[in-house]
Amino acid sequence: MGAVELFFVAVGLSMDAFAVSVCKGLGMKRMNIRNALTISLFFGGFQALMPCVGWFLGTRFQKYIVRYDHWIAFLMLVYIGGKMIKDSVCDGGREVVVGRTVDLKELLVLSVATSIDALAVGITLAFLNINILFSAAMIGAVTFFLSFSGVFAGVKFGSRFDRKSEIIGGVILVFIGFRILFEHLFGLG
Repeated sequence: MGAVELFFVAVGLSMDAFAVSVCKGLGMKRMNIRNALTISLFFGGFQALMPCVGWFLGTRFQKYIVRYDHWIAFLMLVYIGGKMIKDSVCDGGREVVVGRTVDLKELLVLSVATSIDALAVGITLAFLNINILFSAAMIGAVTFFLSFSGVFAGVKFGSRFDRKSEIIGGVILVFIGFRILFEHLFGLG
């Protein structure tokens, strides 16, 4: 696998992180560089870390990881998305605070949920004898860039829809969770 193919793998792996970053940006009234960098570092960092973990786990645990990875991602994304929808409906009158910090616990769960596929890719990369450090760095860098761009796009889009944007973000997360589940269960995608 060459650098071009690896780049496309990195883009494919980062699409869920990009979509979630858009959702996080939807909750911001204005672009907050600190929050965008935090979100991007979490997603990029986990997308870089998980292939390394997969690489080191190798084939020993592959059958267990592949059997349950989609369920874990599904449950995490549906939980966070449902929580976003519930919070925006139950507390619909609250103002979105421009300078608020991101919820690091929530961001940790989202980072793990969106990077589980990267774990499986790391296992695959071990079979192909590919340099894992270069691969992980590329996957992390691409995800960082796309996540930052996603937050920016979410802010631009979300400012037009104000309070409804958090509901839209929650629905998107739930949709991504179901998409991951259906892709793995029914071979869709």
